Amino acid sequence: MPIINRKARLDTTQVEDRRGRGGFGGFPIPGGLAAGGGGIGVIVMLVAALLLGGGNIFDTSGGLGGLGSLQDQTVGGGQVLSQECQTGADALERQDCLMVAYVNSIQDYWTDEYARRGQSYEPATTTFFTDQVSTGCGFASSAVGPFYCPRDGNAYIDLGFFDELRDRFGAQGGDFAAAYVLAHEYGHHIQNLTGTLSSSGGDTGAESRAVRTELQADCFAGVWSQNAEQTGIITGLTQTDITEALDAAAAVGDDRIQERIEGRVDPERWTHGSSEQRQEWFTTGYESGNPDACDTFGGNV
Repeated sequence: MPIINRKARLDTTQVEDRRGRGGFGGFPIPGGLAAGGGGIGVIVMLVAALLLGGGNIFDTSGGLGGLGSLQDQTVGGGQVLSQECQTGADALERQDCLMVAYVNSIQDYWTDEYARRGQSYEPATTTFFTDQVSTGCGFASSAVGPFYCPRDGNAYIDLGFFDELRDRFGAQGGDFAAAYVLAHEYGHHIQNLTGTLSSSGGDTGAESRAVRTELQADCFAGVWSQNAEQTGIITGLTQTDITEALDAAAAVGDDRIQERIEGRVDPERWTHGSSEQRQEWFTTGYESGNPDACDTFGGNV
């Protein structure tokens, strides 16, 4: 786990906590496009199907875990995080507060980066939910995993999803794996702000625009990781943390998921990139620390 500044003030207004409020029923409605890092939704079995590809209903994010059972920390009816997550010290004690700290750090970085370029960053809210949630992109089940909805500009995550990916897909886990997943979703937010996401399309294949979009979000996650300490919330990253992020990226590679679930690899159906591609582009972002290095739309990926 990265070193967290115990005195850092956490901004819980960047997170909406809908856990424990029940659901709405159903899966994402057609036409409600959302972006992420794990797969596109056709149900085969719980999370696995949504990671394998096959439709263009909800493009969902693949995160992975080691966070423990975060839902066990929920107070029924939707916990007021502001009462529990006030400082970095709280992030060291509670995993949901740690997620708030990651969200704050990610958005602090992008705020500063936009300002450096003479622009204004538009913040996004991350919503914690349990089981099901209503979004600007339609209704979603927790089975779709973490995702970003461009229609309302928010990220959504059922915190229990990290356990699913660790247990079902053999991810190594670790706290910084969750940071990678969140940073990837905010990478989609940056794409939404710049207009890249709206033109990502529904094509498939190792060199498809869909894959290039996901790999750029991975690259943006790497960029934040390199600059995370500058936000003052995270004061120390280790190689172990970066290894956890790389393992997370590999665990949600299309090839690894296809091999695990179907016993074969079909690059023509890839929507998010191979394990190697995802690790490579995260590393590109991390080593450069510069969003300009994340041009996945030119040349081969």
